[in-house]
Amino acid sequence: MSELMERLSQGPLICAEGYLFELERRGYLQAGGFVPEVVLDHPEKVAELHREFVHAGSDVVEAFTYYAHREKLRLIGKEEQLEEINRAALGIAKDVAAETGALVAGNVCNTNVWTGDESRDSVRAMFEEQVGWAADAGVDFVIAETISWLGEALAATDVIRETGLPAVVTVTAHGDPDMRDGFTPAEACKRLEDAGADVVGLNCSRGPATLLPLLEQVCEVVSVPVAGLPVPYRTTEAQPSFQSLEDPHASELPAGRAFPTALDPFTCNRYEIAEFTRAAEALGVSYFGVCCGAAPHHIRAMAEALGRTPPASRYSADMSKHAYLGTDESLKTEYQDYAERL
Repeated sequence: MSELMERLSQGPLICAEGYLFELERRGYLQAGGFVPEVVLDHPEKVAELHREFVHAGSDVVEAFTYYAHREKLRLIGKEEQLEEINRAALGIAKDVAAETGALVAGNVCNTNVWTGDESRDSVRAMFEEQVGWAADAGVDFVIAETISWLGEALAATDVIRETGLPAVVTVTAHGDPDMRDGFTPAEACKRLEDAGADVVGLNCSRGPATLLPLLEQVCEVVSVPVAGLPVPYRTTEAQPSFQSLEDPHASELPAGRAFPTALDPFTCNRYEIAEFTRAAEALGVSYFGVCCGAAPHHIRAMAEALGRTPPASRYSADMSKHAYLGTDESLKTEYQDYAERL
């Protein structure tokens, strides 16, 4: 049994994601292209974020190779850096995993060039490059994620399985929940399980409220562990994906959308992430995480909702000492009485 499956047999596992959005917010990555050149330009910032996520409760360090594929690098004219970026990201992740005792995962993602069987060979070649470098680095498993075509997800699964490494494969449901080749998320996950994926599920695009119903359907039809990694945004039935969120209070938005750089007003708080975690665990989800938009406090909330006390829990909120809102007997009543007027 692989270490991944051994860990899952003992209880839920957390894999923090969201590097693209968080490093963009910190000023080290450009929105739009979202190419992770930061692994070369500022490797210390990537390592720092890995450490923060493990400190908050992540069991896995996921190499930041999301969108480090040939198509994305072609778009910015830097295909020659393809291998350098991938190997650098894998090295950073391996180092932090060794420091912290976490598992380390390779990563491939949506290529944005899959259109059907006619594109299979070119897409497989892109996956083979990245998965090959991940295998060379000695990762514990490989994640294929954020894929909205079942055919593309099956191609990724096949490439990963050929290395002998465990495959965690998560598809993405957008405003239209079905895969772009017509399968429901549950049907897609069942097909991925049948193809040999060790963990299947859903990630990205949908927030907790609109991802949970789809996760329930997946849990009903598969027998392998199920993954649930929402984006931390308040999506609704009317606006089910974070790409579809509309902000009536914003006067200027790029392309008229809050996505991807004006999503701040929709951000879930830590308590909402904890609520999602408990609800998803009750459905049968055992592989957890938070996708684009995640910050360490979201991961800590997830870990604590699963009954854990990661190192970051030392600093979990304790309002008992707050001058206005606290309950400590030594606090001044003049401040506590004023609380309702704050």
